[in-house]
Amino acid sequence: MNSRPLPPGTVFAGYRIERVLGVGGMGTVYVAAHPRLPRRDAVKVLSAEFGADPEFRARFGREAELAARLDHPNIIGVYDRGIEHGQLWIAMRFIDGPDAATLLRDRALTPHRVAHLVTGVARGLDHAHRAGMLHRDVKPANILVESIPGQPDRVAVTDFGIAKAAAATTLTQAGTILATVAYAAPEQLTGTTIDHRADVYALGCTLYELLTGAKPFPRPSVEAVIAAHLSDPPPRPSAVAAELPRRIDDVIARALAKDPQRRYPSCGALAVDAATVLGVATEVVAVGRRPARRRTLGIAVGALTAVIAAAVTSVVVLNRDSPEESTAAATSTAPIDPNSWSAHQWVIDAFPELLPKTQADSGYQGLRCSAVDGNQRPIDARQTRDSLNALACNGDQNPVFRLLLTCGTDEPAERYVSSATAVFVGEENWQRPSGRGHARWNDAQGIGGPTGELLVEFENGTRSRCALGVSGGTSGQDLYDRWWRNAPL
Repeated sequence: MNSRPLPPGTVFAGYRIERVLGVGGMGTVYVAAHPRLPRRDAVKVLSAEFGADPEFRARFGREAELAARLDHPNIIGVYDRGIEHGQLWIAMRFIDGPDAATLLRDRALTPHRVAHLVTGVARGLDHAHRAGMLHRDVKPANILVESIPGQPDRVAVTDFGIAKAAAATTLTQAGTILATVAYAAPEQLTGTTIDHRADVYALGCTLYELLTGAKPFPRPSVEAVIAAHLSDPPPRPSAVAAELPRRIDDVIARALAKDPQRRYPSCGALAVDAATVLGVATEVVAVGRRPARRRTLGIAVGALTAVIAAAVTSVVVLNRDSPEESTAAATSTAPIDPNSWSAHQWVIDAFPELLPKTQADSGYQGLRCSAVDGNQRPIDARQTRDSLNALACNGDQNPVFRLLLTCGTDEPAERYVSSATAVFVGEENWQRPSGRGHARWNDAQGIGGPTGELLVEFENGTRSRCALGVSGGTSGQDLYDRWWRNAPL
């Protein structure tokens, strides 16, 4: 297998290589002409040793597929992936600009520019976290920046999927471990369970480096860096760069807390505090208003896999095909708490024990949710689309894989019907202190094997405008026994 850079003009996986964009520990990134479309993509060809490992190849394929479902302006979109001449490759959106590590090497960055970069990264990471994806390798080299005359920098996080698939490998390879460990949360280094707060920690390390030009724990060896992450107090950026306000020390201290519970609850919360301290807070919370659109309502809930990382086959289908509905625009463009549910708050209030209190929190059994439109595409929580307030949620897989809740704003949302391959197991008219309704549970077939689906209707109060679909467990009865019996509805 050839590990040398591909020369310009080479045709690889149908792409015509134009030039090398960058070389890293995992492989080489090229600018390449698309074989059929008038555009250029960034094609990353992984080093030969990764393609030779069957386990990594399988993991890489899964993670790249999940990463391809992340659609956000602050995330480098994944277009395609495959194996060519024994080498793994992935095609991504091309940004014509350097990464933040290169920017930092070339010149010191102003606090205002740092706040802008971190804000963009935080938006992309929080979107991914709501979709159930972790990055696990946030660092300046994975932040791409395109300068546009007269406009703010275009900022996007790259290497989603690749970073996650390679995490176990890069922590054991000489030459790559130092770059990874420099931003790794303590729980990553000790092999304990991690969640989105590991990315919060890495973003805090990145913020420190962008402000000071130094890594947070510069030590002479890998072992010393690991020990510092585990035991040393967070560094104070104002001690390295005297011009920085001392309050930024508190931001870094919270972001780099050893205990994940004491960190910021989201990357956005970290970015807001950093920008406030650096004097550019309005840039962080001001979110552009999206135009109202018309949307066909009839969809498969299987489209939820575009925002939920635990991918299984379609669970439920809306009961009728689709009259078009006009949509309501966001009710306000004033700055708000970016973690607020805003227009969706009434749905949260209707299911207070089930759903997370804010976008940064988790709900029952670890549910993490995102506001979506009628086609299950993520939207700003201040917006109402398709006369619906809909939430797509990722469960902890014990037993819930995913949950979709739709509530009509003017009239009841469409009821769900069983998926095409479902086998009926049971149903009941239920009554609880919160209300009453009907539930049906089925056996279904997911990508990973047998699973269950549960369809719930509500018959009284505000919730009568809502419909709930849940998938998970190993069967319909398993989902009923381990979730529905005790679900706080």
